[in-house]
Amino acid sequence: MASRLRLVGPTQDRDPLPVPNPNDSAEASREGEGEAKRPEPPRREVTDLGGGSEVVHVPRFVSRETAWGWFDYLDKTIPWTRPVIRVFGRTAVQPRDTCYVADDGLTDLKYSGHQPHAHSWDEFPVLKDILKAVHEAVPGSYFNSLLLNRYKTGSDYVSWHADDEPLYGPTPEIASVTFGCEREFLLRKKPTKSQATSGSGEASRKRLKVTAPQQQHSFLLKHGSLLVMRGYTQRDWQHSLPKRAKASSSRINLTFRHVLT
Repeated sequence: MASRLRLVGPTQDRDPLPVPNPNDSAEASREGEGEAKRPEPPRREVTDLGGGSEVVHVPRFVSRETAWGWFDYLDKTIPWTRPVIRVFGRTAVQPRDTCYVADDGLTDLKYSGHQPHAHSWDEFPVLKDILKAVHEAVPGSYFNSLLLNRYKTGSDYVSWHADDEPLYGPTPEIASVTFGCEREFLLRKKPTKSQATSGSGEASRKRLKVTAPQQQHSFLLKHGSLLVMRGYTQRDWQHSLPKRAKASSSRINLTFRHVLT
């Protein structure tokens, strides 16, 4: 498999930790004994998917206390809706609650026959605090829209898809923040055109499963974690959050995106 996982420390644009000066006097050393130690930067796990696709996972993006405060605010304050969508020619109720927030003047978001109302950031001040924290954790990023999803039980899910809409551009960076119940997040390589057009129906899908096994990765997204998909991940990979019977409590997920203007 072409993927590689590496652990990295703080990003280069952060201030380096101070280096002790061996020539400092003993008095100066004693004066510094009572100072608080600088907190360690959060651990990052970088998965190279190959072909210019990459995933960055920060298991402890914020503290549990902060994450629970944000969870409670979002759970009680966000005007959650569960819209009717159209998938493969059929209409159904979306299997999760949702809400959309975006800068003024952006291209409207549309998916599965549904166009959500775009709320303003000013309606939910805490979202601006979370956005600021994400921007600090992902240097060089600029997110101007946010799709929120709430999975109330393990029966709520999102099926295989890619966020490859033209309004995000060819190499979108998407930052996903999780609060509440931990859930398994899956990534799989998209089938090639020859595989996708090799036939139709159940028999064809079974053949594809046998003759062309897809590369797949799994990430356990815990309370207060951050996952970033970047590069050509949306072009070459699909992701999903499958049903899980043991997931008995709510999970709230925020996906920050940049809509081209």
